[in-house]
Amino acid sequence: MEGVPKFVDTHCHLAMTELSEDLCQVLERAQAQNVTGVLAVGSDEESSLISVDIANNHAGLVFGAAVGIHPHEAQQFSGKMPFGLREQAKRHPVVAVGETGLDYYYDNSPRDLQKQLFVAHIELARRVDKPLIMHVRDAFDDAFSILRAEGVPPKGGVIHCFSGTYQDARMALDMGLYISFSGILTFPKAEGLREVAKMVPLDRLLCETDAPYLAPVPKRGKVNEPSFVRYVYEVLASVRGMEVEKLSEKIYLNVKTLFGGVE
Repeated sequence: MEGVPKFVDTHCHLAMTELSEDLCQVLERAQAQNVTGVLAVGSDEESSLISVDIANNHAGLVFGAAVGIHPHEAQQFSGKMPFGLREQAKRHPVVAVGETGLDYYYDNSPRDLQKQLFVAHIELARRVDKPLIMHVRDAFDDAFSILRAEGVPPKGGVIHCFSGTYQDARMALDMGLYISFSGILTFPKAEGLREVAKMVPLDRLLCETDAPYLAPVPKRGKVNEPSFVRYVYEVLASVRGMEVEKLSEKIYLNVKTLFGGVE
């Protein structure tokens, strides 16, 4: 329907039990809120493979899957990418490699193993010619250093759930990366992040839920789900002084450029 915004959730953990146990209803609620595309993202070997199955079984709305190992799990995999995921990354419906990256806030895995695993993902993304989905928290300097040394994969990538400074965003943009904003953007204390969101070029913006985490205002305290992504779009449109319909149209084009596959 003309004039009705259509939303894409570019990062959602549909394989996690909070969503997978009620998956059909979760996706129905998303469609009822004009969500037209969801990217199912893995965070370990099991969830990556489940994400692939979900994308196969719900093709259309779930336009693809991403396979990868979250930096929290780097120790479990000795800093190496499992063979099964390296093989799966070559195949449909996988449209990206990740999520991967560095997390120095929790330090759930030794930093050297996080770095090794991040490099392995970069190499895989280059080999399968797919974009990279990156999680970076309190580790931008090291993440950018690795990206400079290894080279951003030809298909580029995105820093998802961005929570850094404008200087961090500027560095990512200079590397050709996209910036994705989550429900954090809606939080009352996120004034600084909203200022960053004003300055990111329109053709480098993405929106996501990172569900089941980080439910946006006014859904704080609830299990996050793709239907809530509209609140991220609405706040982003407001801080940029534009209509949400226009923003959603542009982000749709960005999704097509980076990932392809979305209907």
